[in-house]
Amino acid sequence: MSRVGFVGLGNMGGPMAANLAKAGHAVDVFDLMPAALAKAEAAGCASAGSAVNALANAEVFFSMLPAGRHVAGLYLGSDGQDGLLAQVPDGAILVDCSTIDPATAKRVAAAAAERGIAMLDAPVSGGTAGAENGTLTFMVGGASETLEAVRPLFDAMGANLFHAGDAGAGQTAKVCNNMLLAVHMAGTAEALALGVSQGLDPAALSEIMRQSSGGNWSLEVYNPYPGVMEGVPASREYQGGFLVDLMTKDLGLAMDTAESSGAPVPMGGLARNLYRMHAAQNNAGQLDFSSIQQLFEPKSST
Repeated sequence: MSRVGFVGLGNMGGPMAANLAKAGHAVDVFDLMPAALAKAEAAGCASAGSAVNALANAEVFFSMLPAGRHVAGLYLGSDGQDGLLAQVPDGAILVDCSTIDPATAKRVAAAAAERGIAMLDAPVSGGTAGAENGTLTFMVGGASETLEAVRPLFDAMGANLFHAGDAGAGQTAKVCNNMLLAVHMAGTAEALALGVSQGLDPAALSEIMRQSSGGNWSLEVYNPYPGVMEGVPASREYQGGFLVDLMTKDLGLAMDTAESSGAPVPMGGLARNLYRMHAAQNNAGQLDFSSIQQLFEPKSST
């Protein structure tokens, strides 16, 4: 059993902390939302009252926060207040599972290293279902020996674990993955809309493409067309899942990362514009990202 601290109990962090508790670890948690804390307590975690308290007795401390500024503020401090790096117990390992820009991940990890603190960036893929079922994929940046020390905890929350490289590499892998996800989801939705406009059945067309050279993850497990696949957001009015606003944020991270290295990402840029257009035209920011299907629906002409 490990003593674990966990801060950030949203749609992803809450189930992750619950799975750690389910695996027998002692998990001290904190979140700004009382409802999230209550849910984590019901799952076997202990409310710590603050991020500092969640860290105080931790052997491994996890964070799952919305953006880079929140991660930097938590660990480095803000507004003249010290961050958690000033209070890490001897030998404790820090693991940030947020999806943020690689530059911030590297900056925080470097500050931790200056204090002799081991830290990993370990963003996840798999969505809320993966978080709940303990089948997440972790993309990890940092020292391999640190990853091995934390592996049993990753195993309690996920099914796949990849060491991407040094500090920040996990975040780079994540933005590349999500950029590709956005591109093939938009392309899949566009192709389905074209076929339906010509009278094809969306389920039949999906199966044809799935078994042909157009096959991809969106067709395999996350079909965007309503009524084609059970159990996915498209069949429940695009509720739940990975929000359009979050996909747009991640595409912005991809654009920032590309800008820093001069890498051309024309498809990623187009996908970002499509998702921003979808959010604005269809008030879709809080819908699942597969709702991009709505952007390709024929518009009536009057």
